[in-house]
Order: sequence, then C-alpha cells, then structure tokens
Amino acid sequence: MRTKPVVGISADRTTIGHHPSHVVGEKYIAAIVDGSHALAMLLPALGERQPAKEVLSIVDGLLFTGSYSNIEPHRYGDEPNDANTPATLRDPARDATTLALMRAAVAAGVPVLALCRGFQEMNVVFGGTLHQSVHAMAGFNDHRENKEDSVDVQYAASHSISLTQGGVLQRLAGGANEARVNSLHAQGIKRLGAGLAIEATAPDGLIEAVSVKDARAFALGVQWHPEWKHASDALSSAIFHAFGEACREHMRSKQSENNHA
Repeated sequence: MRTKPVVGISADRTTIGHHPSHVVGEKYIAAIVDGSHALAMLLPALGERQPAKEVLSIVDGLLFTGSYSNIEPHRYGDEPNDANTPATLRDPARDATTLALMRAAVAAGVPVLALCRGFQEMNVVFGGTLHQSVHAMAGFNDHRENKEDSVDVQYAASHSISLTQGGVLQRLAGGANEARVNSLHAQGIKRLGAGLAIEATAPDGLIEAVSVKDARAFALGVQWHPEWKHASDALSSAIFHAFGEACREHMRSKQSENNHA
C-alpha cells in the first residue's frame, strides 16, 4: 500500500529540435516532491487521448503549472489579439487537456492546486474571462518580470497582496492580512468565474488568488509562483503542505473504499 499520494503535473506541448515534446519545469516537480511530500507524475498534453476519468483514477491530486504559453482567447469567448497573444505563445494541446481535466477533478473531489497559467485556467473553467495584456489596461500596473534581470531577481517578491478575511489563503498565512509575492505574468483575470471566491488582490485591484466555493476538496489557484524556492517562504511552504495533506487524505479515502469493496 502506498504511503505517498500521486500528484499529476500538467505538461506543456512544445517542440525540441524537430520533435514534439511534453515538458514540465523541474521547479514544479521539486515543490511537489519536497514541499507536498508526494510522488510526481507528469501528464502529457494529449487531450481526449487520455480521458480525464481514467487520469483521475490513478492520481490523488493535480498541479496545474505556469507556462510561457497563454490560453487561446476563443476558450473564454474573446478574439485573438496577436500583439498580446501571438500564436507562438499558445498551446492548444494543453488547453484541450487541462481545462477538461480541471473541471472533472473539481467535480470528482480531487485536490487541485493551480499556479499562474493554471490559475487563469481555473478562472476560464468556471466561465471567467482574461485580460490578454494587463499592462495595457488603464488602472493596472505592469505585472511582468524584466527578462533582462537574473532569475533570482525575476522571481523575487515584487508587490504585496491583500488577503481576504476568513479565506483559505489567509488561514494558510496564519491569519495575516497581507503577504508579498513575485509577479511574472502579462495576463490576468478580467471577469471572475462563477463559483469562485476571491482569496487575494494586488494593490491595483487585480485578482491574485481564488478558491472554488463549493469544492469537495482543496481547490486553490494563485497568480504568482509559490513553487520558486518554496521552502524559504512561509506562505509558499504552507500552500504546498496543505495541498499535500489534501492529496494524502484523498489517497487514504480511495484506499479505504478499495478495502471495503
């Protein structure tokens, strides 16, 4: 009998050399293995070729990662703007995989943690829309990183967030009202998806974290990257620890059901 839960991690479809490939950044894998104390399983972006129901039968939780790609605008009823969402920054294979899989996971009570692009996927899954270019919108700050900076500078905390009183994230933050997070995104939530609760906002009012109101299990999405050096940040550590505990609980529940079958 396993003692560690299995967490499926969403992969991007890209081309390496001449070969279509499915890739996951090691920082996400490390955060699951070391931060959530779980076994990592990489999920290729194969859409319906790997049905969501069958994937959910073998995982105890799902991590939806950040990505250099953006969700295709037609997925949330918008027109593509190649200046803000060029075709080179789209990954339709990932869209076809993650959106259906996240929807099925939440409905089935499988724990979900969604980061950056994954956070935006959560909003789209629940019927929300996105700003294709936050920095071009009046009233919002530029949330992108400076690509000329070192990686450590890019992923350093760059702004504060206000935590919703009594929310999931505030409990994970030990009751704090604010936290500081990194910021490496050009897109963001425009209209909040139905059934989502706001967990945190940036100083300019942009939504930075959400949870699923009536979820049967852990279902949290954050716009920033808590996986980056997660062990050195209290809130990041708490997020991955809580997610890991939810996955363990789901694993034990499935094992108990199997034992009584």
